[in-house]
Amino acid sequence: MLCWGYWSLGQPGISTNLQGIVAEPQVCGFISDRSVKEVACGGNHSVFLLEDGEVYTCGLNTKGQLGHEREGNKPEQIGALADQHIIHVACGESHSLALSDQGQLFSWGAGSDGQLGLMTTEDSVAVPRLIQKLNQQTILQVSCGNWHCLALAADGQFFTWGKNSHGQLGLGKEFPSQASPQRVRSLEGIPLAQVAAGGAHSFALSLSGAVFGWGMNNAGQLGLSDEKDRESPCHVKLLRTQKVVYISCGEEHTAVLTKSGGVFTFGAGSCGQLGHDSMNDEVNPRRVLELMGSEVTQIACGRQHTLAFVPSSGLIYAFGCGVRGQLGTGHTRNVKCPSPVKGYWAAHSGQLSARADRFKYHIVKQIFSGGDQTFVLCSKYENSSPAVDFRTMNQAHYTSLINDETIAVWRKKLLEHNNANTINGVVQILSSAACWNGSFLEKKIDEHFKTSPKIPGIDLNSTRVLFEKLMNSQHSMILEQILNSFESCLIPQLSSSPPDVEAMRIYLILPEFPLLQDSKYYITLTIPLAMAILRLDTNPSKVLDNWWSQICPKYFMKLVNLYKGAALYLLRGRKTFLIPVLFNNYITAALRLLEKLYKVNLKVKHVEYDTFYIPEISSLVDIQEDYLMWFLHQAGMDAVTLCSYPFIFDAQAKTKMLQTDAELQMQVAVNGANLQNVFMLLTLEPLLARSPFLVLHVRRNNLVGDALRELSIHSDIDLKKPLKVIFDGEEAVDAGGVTKEFFLLLLKELLNPIYGMFTYYQDSHLLWFSDTCFVEHNWFHLIGITCGLAIYNSTVVDLHFPLALYKKLLNVKPGLEDLKELSPTEGRSLQELLDYPGEDVEDTFCLNFTICRESYGVVEQKKLIPGGDRVTVCKDNRQEFVDAYVNYVFQISVHEWFSAFSSGFLKVCGGKVLELFQPSELRAMMVGNSNYNWRELEETATYKGDYSATHPTVKLFWETFHEFPLEKKKKFLLFLTGSDRIPIYGMASLQIVIQSTASGEEYLPVAHTCYNLLDLPKYSSKEILRARLTQALDNYEGFSLA
Repeated sequence: MLCWGYWSLGQPGISTNLQGIVAEPQVCGFISDRSVKEVACGGNHSVFLLEDGEVYTCGLNTKGQLGHEREGNKPEQIGALADQHIIHVACGESHSLALSDQGQLFSWGAGSDGQLGLMTTEDSVAVPRLIQKLNQQTILQVSCGNWHCLALAADGQFFTWGKNSHGQLGLGKEFPSQASPQRVRSLEGIPLAQVAAGGAHSFALSLSGAVFGWGMNNAGQLGLSDEKDRESPCHVKLLRTQKVVYISCGEEHTAVLTKSGGVFTFGAGSCGQLGHDSMNDEVNPRRVLELMGSEVTQIACGRQHTLAFVPSSGLIYAFGCGVRGQLGTGHTRNVKCPSPVKGYWAAHSGQLSARADRFKYHIVKQIFSGGDQTFVLCSKYENSSPAVDFRTMNQAHYTSLINDETIAVWRKKLLEHNNANTINGVVQILSSAACWNGSFLEKKIDEHFKTSPKIPGIDLNSTRVLFEKLMNSQHSMILEQILNSFESCLIPQLSSSPPDVEAMRIYLILPEFPLLQDSKYYITLTIPLAMAILRLDTNPSKVLDNWWSQICPKYFMKLVNLYKGAALYLLRGRKTFLIPVLFNNYITAALRLLEKLYKVNLKVKHVEYDTFYIPEISSLVDIQEDYLMWFLHQAGMDAVTLCSYPFIFDAQAKTKMLQTDAELQMQVAVNGANLQNVFMLLTLEPLLARSPFLVLHVRRNNLVGDALRELSIHSDIDLKKPLKVIFDGEEAVDAGGVTKEFFLLLLKELLNPIYGMFTYYQDSHLLWFSDTCFVEHNWFHLIGITCGLAIYNSTVVDLHFPLALYKKLLNVKPGLEDLKELSPTEGRSLQELLDYPGEDVEDTFCLNFTICRESYGVVEQKKLIPGGDRVTVCKDNRQEFVDAYVNYVFQISVHEWFSAFSSGFLKVCGGKVLELFQPSELRAMMVGNSNYNWRELEETATYKGDYSATHPTVKLFWETFHEFPLEKKKKFLLFLTGSDRIPIYGMASLQIVIQSTASGEEYLPVAHTCYNLLDLPKYSSKEILRARLTQALDNYEGFSLA
């Protein structure tokens, strides 16, 4: 061991040398054959910990800080600690701490500020005493400031005590000094790697490199860009991305070491201790440039000096105050740039094997510094071990992790001593969010160091693997402890304002626990977790949303299914709840959590919106009653209504609501708005009996004129009745087929290009309102009514409108995404404009705030804003340009026509009930969806004539059909039903009919679109059937609207 610096009673262990200043490294000879493990330096005393766990001290003893009675420069053993195996020591200005291998903490020395944690403020305690208050904890790390202490326990709890004049205890405002350890709750849940104390400031470092500082900040030693003291831990944001792995504090300065071996310093610089070639203070972390290019593996701070060790060259650098020889450079002056310490140093024997003078070298093991002193532990050349690397050394002192090893250890312990102590130790860690949060870090390419509001830094796969392993019967005892810990401690104690994103990983980890999926634990685990998530403050809640957005769809799906399962379980068991309030709280929690997931999914589309449907609801809940309650709830009545969570209702349930709403509207219209006796609304027969249908009489050769006439004479209420259509001169039986034909013919006529009402977009095959057209508004009004009627009468119409139409009907503003759907080329161009990285937007794109539109062969330039032709699009205003462009296409240019369309549509389908729909659901109601299930189509088909499911031709037909590619199958749907999409009720509701015909096999199959009926000749072979069917599909013109 070598040392240098200043000792008031002379250098330790060399009895003759009583001079105070030692300016270059000298061998410290007090222990010849026993190795020192660690050294701690106080203001004027030193503590030496030996490998065998004995503790020696020397120096001043005015406050009992030596723990024995013999003051002087000769280290003496502390007898009072002889029975303990000590593994770690620390010193303050004039007090000392020692940590035993059992995790117990002893203190002695000056105590007037409470820094001994012994509940007293005795001026001095000369014999080490156990800190009773931490007896229930396994302490892993301690650090001392001048008059305060920090301790980290295995379960991630963090304690401070002693002087608090500058807030260095981190307990918040108005806390006096503390004579016993206090828990710092503001870091709860963060898995900590290290705690470090300076003179009157403190730091904590998380496993993923987040640095938190608090206490005195007079010189900027907290790195928070100012000089204000802090009473609570504050995140040093400037270090977040630097992958910090170790912190060392001086009296008023701080040094941090990064994973790549870089050193940042900040705080007081008046002696050059920051190494920035200046004597200035720094309030922001600043990289020590002189050390760049070399990889530092150890740093240590004394009172006003700093050391750094570079193993590649074997050099120890020192900078800062040198007036007492503490730099070891051989002189006594301050140094403001890193300078090599005198002597021959190496990091491992391999660096010396070829040198003849190798025995002159000291092989550095570890450097220690404190006060005005520095010690270097060295190993002998013969049996040297390489230098300690501070970037990897401390893992045993981190917050405990939960992994295969710890589980194996616990299992063994529980089998050997199943006593309260063992169980408590295990439960303490299992109940700690910090331990879970640190246990599954994403180690690939150091991903977890990037933990942020966008990135959780966690490997959920390893979480899953661990939990699956725990489900083995051999781990049943541990599983039981996990259950208890989660139920009684962990979930109930989750904070609504986690201190940092790292404390939030628990919200991703818990849903992986398989027992949450078990309905036995819905009430004790699954729902309480939902409540904890819903309690989160705005910002953490947003972070969780972000993480859910990033997460793999499979995990997201599992979460959705978990809470759908819980909601369903609650609805099924509703009657068994003795306390209705509890039921309401539970069901609300499950539904609100689903709602949160639903909102995330709207943005990122992890799963289809119908994943959220709970189809069983229709049979468990009286939807009419729930809808009415919801309707009244809007009017101020209080009740939990499922309609407030419309995303769980499938199409059938929503259609039921639509009908309920129609009945409600009719009843209100007939009886006046007398809602007092609302449940009478459910008895609507008398009203409907008088004229149960909306009957339209039309002629085929004057369809539009007749439809306009017929629909204008009916009241809004009539429009909500089921529709019957009678074609003039034809028999009046309408079993749905005639209605369907009416819709197909009418829309085909209205959308005829000769009227110019709609523009057809070639590259998307979609229609949108024309900028200019010459038909009456009431034509658009009629199309609106027709679309509304199609929804009310569950008829799928083949309308090729973009999603923007349905958004507008629901008051959702269309955006650039919608333009990309309607006009992919325009959409892409605008996206390129937004994404363009250069500064020269004006010259590259040459655009101004105008848009070119063609109508009837003439190209016109329209201004997007007043004077738009004189405003050039540049980098700063391009977003406004894109917004104005999209707004022109979807709002301004079509305002007149869309208003007429929407008033027609809302006349039929308006009202509160529309709030329950998503734009995509509304589109599916009108034009069907594409959730194809071809097997279901076969299973629900019926047969006429000679055919049955087992008939050879029918079998050939289905074999051929299932071999078709998707596009061809869709073509068949279009051929048979008039639309290649399926009704919102699913494939089954198509109920296709296949009938035999007398025609020979040279004839093609014929489709009766209005009845979903296929005439299929009896083909003798698969080849002929395929050829004829393909020919029929290729020839099909249909009611194509475009």
